[in-house]
Amino acid sequence: MPTLLLVGGYRIVVYPNDHGPAPVGETIMATRNQIARAVDSHLATATAKGKERRRRGDLAISASYDPRSKRLRIELASGVAVSVPASKIQGLADIAGSKVKAVVVDGNGYGLHWPELDLDVSVPDLIAGCFGTRAWMSALARHGGKARSVAKAAAARENGKKGGRPRTAGAS
Repeated sequence: MPTLLLVGGYRIVVYPNDHGPAPVGETIMATRNQIARAVDSHLATATAKGKERRRRGDLAISASYDPRSKRLRIELASGVAVSVPASKIQGLADIAGSKVKAVVVDGNGYGLHWPELDLDVSVPDLIAGCFGTRAWMSALARHGGKARSVAKAAAARENGKKGGRPRTAGAS
């Protein structure tokens, strides 16, 4: 049976190793005191960063989905509104608009939550332009690199006339 610790308002679940192997992905075994010290050492820094975010107004006060533009609109405490294509957000790419519409602001504005999808997205990460994990962002970049345009084709032809793609600085 896991142990639940409450440290500085955070819930920490500790799985004992006396009843078989730890859950998948669980590799760190620690005592309650070790975990409490580790959390306490980072809690002051995290709290200060959270207060700074709140002061800047980088947290959501509302979120809605516009089915016409297929965008998620997030209203921040600063008064700024951010609009993100839902298809760019990991977990929402292939989801019907009726389900994306069920977004809820969670965690005092730090997150967006879709209960039916069991999906949580960080508002500060969305503001920073991070729409998912590193693998998700790499996939988005690869897709963007495949884009074709008149300007891209013209640039490729010009580079071809000059002998191909320019070498990077430091390449010999």
